[in-house]
Amino acid sequence: MSKKKIIIISRIILPAQNPRAYRATELAKELARQGHKVILYAVLGKYNYSAFEVEHQVKVKNIGSMLFATYNSDEKIRNNLIDKILNKLLNRIIEYPDIELVFRIHRIIMLEKHVDIIISIASPFPIHWGCALSKSINKKTFPKIWIADCGDPYMGNHFIKHPFYFKYLEKWFCRMTDHIVVPFEGAIEGYYSEFRNKIRVIPQGFRFDNIRLCLSALKNDVPTFAYAGVFYQGIRNPTPFLDYISTLNKRFKFVVYTKNVGFIEPYIKVLGNKIEIRNYVPREELLYELSKMDFLLNFENSTNIHSPSKLIDYAMVKKPILNVPVNDLPVSTFNEFLEGDYRNQFIVHNIEQYNITNVARQFSALKS
Repeated sequence: MSKKKIIIISRIILPAQNPRAYRATELAKELARQGHKVILYAVLGKYNYSAFEVEHQVKVKNIGSMLFATYNSDEKIRNNLIDKILNKLLNRIIEYPDIELVFRIHRIIMLEKHVDIIISIASPFPIHWGCALSKSINKKTFPKIWIADCGDPYMGNHFIKHPFYFKYLEKWFCRMTDHIVVPFEGAIEGYYSEFRNKIRVIPQGFRFDNIRLCLSALKNDVPTFAYAGVFYQGIRNPTPFLDYISTLNKRFKFVVYTKNVGFIEPYIKVLGNKIEIRNYVPREELLYELSKMDFLLNFENSTNIHSPSKLIDYAMVKKPILNVPVNDLPVSTFNEFLEGDYRNQFIVHNIEQYNITNVARQFSALKS
């Protein structure tokens, strides 16, 4: 396979703990490992990438100091009173503050020469719009292949309703790009039918050969289970499950890695030491901690066009998974799990498809 010059553009990369940051960072590292010349752009903040560049042979460049955007890859968030006011007034109507990325991305592409592939990572979708703007203005010098990678749909997102006029931007970038990449089959339904011939399914990818797991014959004193990720009202809502376990006169330990503590706080007093809230940690550390659990929880989304990438992490640590549907609390299965009976566990099939080696090859093999 011929070696290519590849640009990847994402709003954030490591050390940010975010599925899109993982996507961009892992893809850049693996494409470089496979011999391609890779340049990774993001809003960097103050993190020092010198060691990362040397270790992974990836050139990291800054999208630039943003005037409006308030979130950097170092996870330093600016959120003063003016930011709050502008975000409240403008976020929904013009995608503020991320709309600034449209013009930043155009400038980046103008500066880079002789690029074979550009991979734009959304969300936020203004990154795709910036690529579309650049291609519209300078089609002759634009990279040979443009891949628009989408974690979730935009206008077809059931969780976030955007004003109708954004459909024109959605259709614009879909016309201009060569490929739209989504992480699983169900997401295809979230895009306009006239562009579905451009959609390619390439799942989230991670490196499998450097995972550190707790391999000792660990036996917890009480049944111990965990959930890692965000919660959403009416979408990925833990309230029915928390209501149920609050009534149990059984010993257990529920460990929750989340920033959405508002969902958990009403149950802290009643559950006491049966629940433990932990902040996000780097993914490598998280996998090690999850491997200490007896089983893991997955709260289903309320639609088929979204799929949590945490299921990949869960499968990689080789622990039983209890799937919790939106409107059907699996009481009997949960009670089985508490007794160590995992026969009704959720199975993640074909885990090798998530190996970053295979994922990166699928990206680099796409043709114009």
